[in-house]
Amino acid sequence: MDGESGALNPEDAKLITLARSVRARNGTDEGAAVRDLDGRTYTASSVDLPSLTLSALDAAVVVAASSGARGLESAAVVTAAQPDDIDPGAVTDLGGSGTPIHVARPDGTPTGLRNA
Repeated sequence: MDGESGALNPEDAKLITLARSVRARNGTDEGAAVRDLDGRTYTASSVDLPSLTLSALDAAVVVAASSGARGLESAAVVTAAQPDDIDPGAVTDLGGSGTPIHVARPDGTPTGLRNA
């Protein structure tokens, strides 16, 4: 978000669009997208298997890390959960504290910003 106006910058809006797309495509509760320090984006949806459960945000960080990302600029998650319910742990691990996590409803409406 732009610090002055509170408006979402275009690159972070793109993360929300990507997160919405992966959520819809996979028919899951959550979708997430992260942008690494080189500007590459990675997406994932929530995973709910008998032996493995991951939030979409955790899964997106795993995809970024396994693809060689050395840090994160920003993240977005599309979910029915509230921003305070989002666990920033994986984003903090790869992006460091203060990495912004944009939270949006399934319709793409931003509901808040959580920092890792």
